[in-house]
Amino acid sequence: MRLFRPCLLALLLATPLLHAQAAPDAQADTAAPAKASSSAAPVDQVNMDDVRNFAHVYQIIRQAYVEKVDNKTLMNDAIKGMLAGLDPHSAYLDKEGLQELDEDTTGQYGGLGIEVMEDNGLLRIVSPIDDTPASRAGIKPGDVITAINGKTITADNIDSMFDALRGDPGTKVTLGILHEKADQPVSLTMTRERISMTSVKTRELEPGYAYIRISQFQDDTAGDLEKKLGALLQKNGPQKGAILDLRSNPGGLLTAAVAVSDDFLDSGTIVTTRGRLPDSNLTFTAHPGDLLNGAPMVLLTDNGTASAAEIVSGALKDNHRALIVGRRTFGKGVVQTVLPLDAEHAVKLTTARYYTPNGTSIQAEGIKPDIALGDLTVAKVDSAAEPISSEADLPHHLANEASAKGDDNINNDGSAENEKLATTDYALSQALNILKGLALRHDASSPSATAH
Repeated sequence: MRLFRPCLLALLLATPLLHAQAAPDAQADTAAPAKASSSAAPVDQVNMDDVRNFAHVYQIIRQAYVEKVDNKTLMNDAIKGMLAGLDPHSAYLDKEGLQELDEDTTGQYGGLGIEVMEDNGLLRIVSPIDDTPASRAGIKPGDVITAINGKTITADNIDSMFDALRGDPGTKVTLGILHEKADQPVSLTMTRERISMTSVKTRELEPGYAYIRISQFQDDTAGDLEKKLGALLQKNGPQKGAILDLRSNPGGLLTAAVAVSDDFLDSGTIVTTRGRLPDSNLTFTAHPGDLLNGAPMVLLTDNGTASAAEIVSGALKDNHRALIVGRRTFGKGVVQTVLPLDAEHAVKLTTARYYTPNGTSIQAEGIKPDIALGDLTVAKVDSAAEPISSEADLPHHLANEASAKGDDNINNDGSAENEKLATTDYALSQALNILKGLALRHDASSPSATAH
């Protein structure tokens, strides 16, 4: 099963370094060269033998490769190979790569507004986004896309068909859609629009316990969080606690991660970055103002929690603001900067490592949870009904005064709701139970609960 066009978003450093690339020296190594002396090591110069070898290999490929390769393709591949040899996150971006990066970081793209996944060779609709071409055309969760622009989707071409769903706003695309419980697909022609993907969802799991899901870190993530959590608090009042779900969050913008961390912290360091360029050496600190006013937090992580999501996890853990529950995070502790070459090409280069408030690098290590949870699912076990399970089942028992007054909640201990949540999302149900314990402790230690 694969989500539509999955990717590990780069953790981008939106700092003055990005704007400094207009200056020719901005991409140069800023380390001062050692003074010449008899004992000094020679300056790292390009070896002419290496240059001749490169040119020789280049000509051999041009002349002898079984198929003709044009110069532009060879040079682009040479650049890509040079960057690929550095680390998994540095890359050469062409026009399409820049557009893809822009879509990932802004959350906007030209398309139909559907989340799609590959399911055993089928292109299945996960959900349409409200008020988009897909939702207006009547596409529903569970529908299957059988063809795009008359071309049938097969196991061999399904990867390329992902990209065919997107395109410039205003362009048309025709989909073959097989609705659930239908025998034959229908043909739907839709016009692509500018789609905005939301990265923040909020709701109450139970009265007083907020659930905050952040799927990635985009330009507008912090603003969206403040708006949606603010609306939840205005509607339901102050919360006893909150769960921040960063599972399978691949990251995104460093600035967004810093802003989200700041939303839950009153003070303290959020993250520091260190690299070879002066503009890469930065420290980000929190400002007064906690959206939850100090209410306990549990932060859910797994091995898909990466990059910017790990910055938030590290900031809230080291500042003792949230309890980390779940699985060890991915371990991407480096920062990439996009360095423009021209209007249609750029280099995405790893320029710094980042460190949590305690000075820890999580590179290739990840963040260990405070409370580890296995990757489990829970199933309800059928059991025979017990004839007598409480005093209320005994014949001629005395009624409780509250029951006599019509209090329907006396027999509701919450176990049914807990069972339902556990069977749908075990980790979330455990996080809620932990959060309730933290909330009880927080209430007991609050000034209002102290005896005078």
